[in-house]
Amino acid sequence: MIEGQEGVSWEQWLALANACEEHGIESLFRSDHYLSQSFPHERAAHDAWTTLAGLAARTSTLRLGTLVSPVTFRHPSVLANAVTTVDHISGGRAEVGMGAGWMELEHRAFGFLFPPLRERLELLAEQIEIVHRQWTEEHVTFAGKHYALEDCPALPKPVQKPHPPIVIGGRGPKVTTRAAARHAQGWNTSGSRGYDTDAEAVKVLDEHCRAIGRDPKTLRRSVNLGWNKDQGLALAERYRAIGFTEFIIAIGNDGHDALEEIELLQREALPALRKLA
Repeated sequence: MIEGQEGVSWEQWLALANACEEHGIESLFRSDHYLSQSFPHERAAHDAWTTLAGLAARTSTLRLGTLVSPVTFRHPSVLANAVTTVDHISGGRAEVGMGAGWMELEHRAFGFLFPPLRERLELLAEQIEIVHRQWTEEHVTFAGKHYALEDCPALPKPVQKPHPPIVIGGRGPKVTTRAAARHAQGWNTSGSRGYDTDAEAVKVLDEHCRAIGRDPKTLRRSVNLGWNKDQGLALAERYRAIGFTEFIIAIGNDGHDALEEIELLQREALPALRKLA
């Protein structure tokens, strides 16, 4: 899997998607931000789901999604419809990553509310349920702490059955991993706190699965893996040993040429990573 970052023009996104298909890369996920993450935050960032809708119409095999869409950006009904729209345009290739959001500066800049983490996690739990129900039920009535839907006609339905995969991002033991076990098809960790932290999170995730009678092996696990030629494969092997099935490599960071990085990964990383599958 490849994750594309901000500061990429539409023409570059299209070229990147075409290169991914040419090299047999399974998925292209993009970060969902309106402000670039790298200082001084001056690179442009197109809207994630609008970009994915355009790519859906111009690709044929690539799975497309976000890692991850913050709960603070969109009402869950809007998010459910956006993903469904991309699923229809792509013929059933959409996925959605969902998370609590973290970049306070971005929220202040664009006027998004940025409540405390506890509240954002509450929002996430309700959003996951609403999105899931809108894809699987005929009408949805929901009365939560943060959202209320009254006899919502849950249309259109996605192409994929029962629905596009939901990927929950985060290591939290009480909300994100529990929600992933209950509602998601995939769980993602950024890898930013290291292998040992992720290994502990896997144990918690598996416990949540077993508590509801779910086979932990039915939940895909992915990690954002910064590729280093000398250490990348060894680290991937460690993650594979504890059940990780997908490796996501970010490209286009800090203004780097994403197409050049794709070519480099094709030579140095992809053949070795595919052998781990």
